[in-house]
Parts: sequence; structure tokens; C-alpha cells
Amino acid sequence: MFTGIIETMGTVTSTVQEGGNMEITVQAAIAPELKIDQSVSHNGVCLTVTAVEGQSYKAIAIAETLEKSNLGTIQPGQSLNLERSMLLNSRVDGHLVQGHVDGTGICESITEEGGSWLYRIRFRPQFAPLIVEKGSISMNGISLTVFNITDDAFTVAIIPYTYQHTNIQYLQPGDTVNLEFDILGKYVARQLGTKISAS
Repeated sequence: MFTGIIETMGTVTSTVQEGGNMEITVQAAIAPELKIDQSVSHNGVCLTVTAVEGQSYKAIAIAETLEKSNLGTIQPGQSLNLERSMLLNSRVDGHLVQGHVDGTGICESITEEGGSWLYRIRFRPQFAPLIVEKGSISMNGISLTVFNITDDAFTVAIIPYTYQHTNIQYLQPGDTVNLEFDILGKYVARQLGTKISAS
């Protein structure tokens, strides 16, 4: 479980295809503090650390993860948003994020507005019941508040700190982002019998 408050960025140094899976090597400042079997959120995707070597570590993304998220298209040199799993004795500054990406969205536009940035994100209409005005969403692992919601799009505002300390600074119109909708909304939709088709 995570909070959506990004700790640091890491750089992909290599990717190796192993059958349907991909082994990802990441260089990051937090690497020396990691342990094998520890959970780390990568662009919002929970992966298990399989090896630690100095300033780098390895993790495996299975085929389903590669299909559902933007990890399937990552290349060496790209940046990843990283967050270690939350501690139960600390504040939850974002919202409860599982690290189980529901699907991807497309960045439609970016508008600079008074020192902040507005990102318009298009998503699959079947997820519309899971998103509410001023509710929370995890986008590339970042806990954000959504507004200006339609049946297939929403806007998020990015403050300078978030822009400077996450890979959202590299996002361009047309790029793919990982989306995890609020777990509370998913449970409510399930109880109400709302059917959300698979991504």
C-alpha cells in the first residue's frame, strides 16, 4: 500500500525480456536502502525488488502488468516515479494507493497557468463510474485531485514542487500515463453492481 507521495525518481538502466515478463534495472538514490522482496511503486505500479546492487536494483514486471501499464514501453534512460510502501505509523499525505494500475490514459493537453500546469487526461469511458469531481486519482503513482470531469476525461493541476520532483515534467501530449482509481470508489461501484469492463 502506498500514499501517492513520490519519494524520488529513478532512471531505467536496462530492460531484459524474460518470456512474457520483463526484468527492469533502476538506478536510484533509495537503492542502498532497499531489501529483496520489498515493494516499490514504479509509476504507480507495485513491483517487488529482486536484487540490490549498489545504487541500482532489479524488479520483475509480469506480462499482465506490461499490458495494463506504461511499463511495457519503457526504455533505458527513462525516468520512473518511485515510492516505497507506506508505514502504518506515519501520516497519509496523499490517499490510499494499492499500486494496482487499472489502466492507462492519454495526456491530451498541457496548459501553463500562473506558475502551475493543467494536464487534461483522457481515459476509457468504462471507468467513469469510479471518478468523482474533486476526488483522488493516482497518475503515474502521484496522488492528485481531479476536476472538470467528463465521461472520458479529467483535469489535474500540478504545482511547481510536484512538477520538479516527478517525471510529470517530461510528459507530452499523446503520452501514456498509468491510472489507478480510488479504491473506495471501486468498492462502492462493486456494491452497487456497477460493471467495469476490463481494460
